[in-house]
Amino acid sequence: MITITLPDGSRRQYEQPLTVGAVAASIGSGLAKAALAGRVGGPGQARLVDLSHLIDAVKELYPEAQVTIGPVIDNGFYYDFSYKRPFTPEDLAAIESRMGELAKKDEPVVRRVLPRDEAVAHFKGLGEHYKAEIIASIPEGQDVSLYREGGFEDLCRGPHVPSTGRLKHFKLMKVAGAYWRGDHRNEMLQRIYGTAWATKDDLQNYLRMLEEAEKRDHRRLGRELDLFHIDEHSPGTVFWHPKGWTVWQQVEQYMRQVYRDNGYLEVKGPQILDKGLWEKTGHWQKYRENMFTTESEKRDYALKPMNCPGHILIFKQGIKSYRDLPLRYGEFGQCHRNEPTGGLHGIMRVRGFTQDDGHIFCTEEQILAECVAYTALLQRVYADFGFQSILYKVATRPEARIGSDESWDKAEFALMESLRRSGCEFVISPGDGAFYGPKIEYTLKDALGREWQCGTMQVDFFMAERLGAEYVDDSGERRTPVMLHRAIVGSLERFIGILIEQHAGALPAWLAPTQVVVACITDGQAEYAAQVVKTLQKQGVRAECDLRNEKITYKIREHSLQKVPYILVAGDKEKASGAVAVRARGNQDLGVMPLDDFIHKLADDIARKI
Repeated sequence: MITITLPDGSRRQYEQPLTVGAVAASIGSGLAKAALAGRVGGPGQARLVDLSHLIDAVKELYPEAQVTIGPVIDNGFYYDFSYKRPFTPEDLAAIESRMGELAKKDEPVVRRVLPRDEAVAHFKGLGEHYKAEIIASIPEGQDVSLYREGGFEDLCRGPHVPSTGRLKHFKLMKVAGAYWRGDHRNEMLQRIYGTAWATKDDLQNYLRMLEEAEKRDHRRLGRELDLFHIDEHSPGTVFWHPKGWTVWQQVEQYMRQVYRDNGYLEVKGPQILDKGLWEKTGHWQKYRENMFTTESEKRDYALKPMNCPGHILIFKQGIKSYRDLPLRYGEFGQCHRNEPTGGLHGIMRVRGFTQDDGHIFCTEEQILAECVAYTALLQRVYADFGFQSILYKVATRPEARIGSDESWDKAEFALMESLRRSGCEFVISPGDGAFYGPKIEYTLKDALGREWQCGTMQVDFFMAERLGAEYVDDSGERRTPVMLHRAIVGSLERFIGILIEQHAGALPAWLAPTQVVVACITDGQAEYAAQVVKTLQKQGVRAECDLRNEKITYKIREHSLQKVPYILVAGDKEKASGAVAVRARGNQDLGVMPLDDFIHKLADDIARKI
């Protein structure tokens, strides 16, 4: 059992394992700090966090350190400290050891409430000026709750576990810099990250998952496999190397075939659009801070952060009839968004990216069928890329939105009903829709159980109307089409990063930048090996030749580290019989086979997407 002390002093007990949702729903309180759990590494795993352990240990070991603020986050917790010198790895080990001693003491966690001004004076008296500043920002006349563990008392809304001994399976992970209140004009603080779990096994499983995630990190593999790099001369954009661009092309060409097979017409819009267009759509008012802008001849423009307005302008060219609907446009549209530097992450989160963006112009009666068909299509695509588990979420109307409630009711119903008819269980995410419409978010799970939201389907009754898009109905009347915004893989950059981590760099044969390497044992087979490569290339195989004067074991090891799906070895016997010795990835020796047999095997792998 886990006992939680609530802000009013009462206590509740929970069976392990706990999740944030279950406890938050039960206590009806935001879990700002200290008590609880978030799910990492799989449902049902509870991570327990008591930041007071960390604060108390730091204050005991480094009394001059000032305490600022720190929350529970998705993968653990952090706390920011002001201290005269950088914390070292040795400091981190000492702090963690001291936290363990505090847990063993099993000291009670004591709560008290003070008026705001008394709390400000209390922390000023302790020399904790950051904490006093935080409390002073609370509206006058409000009381604040403080929790004491050991020698330090901290501001906290709660709830807390009743004693320190309940939280003893934790690990401090790293130290990073962070500006006070997130403002670069303020002092640089030191942020200590950590994680804590309900049991020792949970903690060890999480640390093993992190170790495996490090091995799969797409940034590391991008360097090792020579796929891409990020350069300071263009932060937040990707420099694709030949091998990486080959992977990109395979993903793009696959998605292009998906367009053709499912009734999409591929289009291409410009990168820069007039400010006035973005004002009409509402993006300028809602999204301005994330847009790159430019000026020419006293006219303001913006680099497009999304493709939808351009598709409406294409739709408006010429008269459209109800017989033309649904009209499906698809574009590999390059977009730019001014993401903060601290939010950039390899190719997963960038400023310049390309979407497999599609927009369906349809009647209100066609929404449901289009959404059902789209969900089935997305499921097939994800399966081809090796993802079987998909989570479905419907994000409903936000407070800041355009349009009538009646239209929002229709849009939200259509999305939910489409998932019901598709046989998909889903959850509701209240208020998380776009300002112009609700959406389905399709989230896939990777090999480590991590979740990645990629696909989306949004119902939009408003943007086409704002830009004057119309069609002629069966009565000859002009009407505004409904616009469905959809993406399957989303950002191609991000999706390729996910693929790299999903497969640990060992991409399946149909995606691998080099599918086959042919290596000769001695110079005597060099000409034969080159002929084999030419034969493979004529069959559309991405094949390379290794004719270097190196031992064959060295060549095999090197290409294995590059995660090439197949290595063909050509010796004198193979040359004489027109065959090849086949080694598959994972050190599998498939023996000697005629070249035609190998070509058929590879073609079968590619057809089955393995």
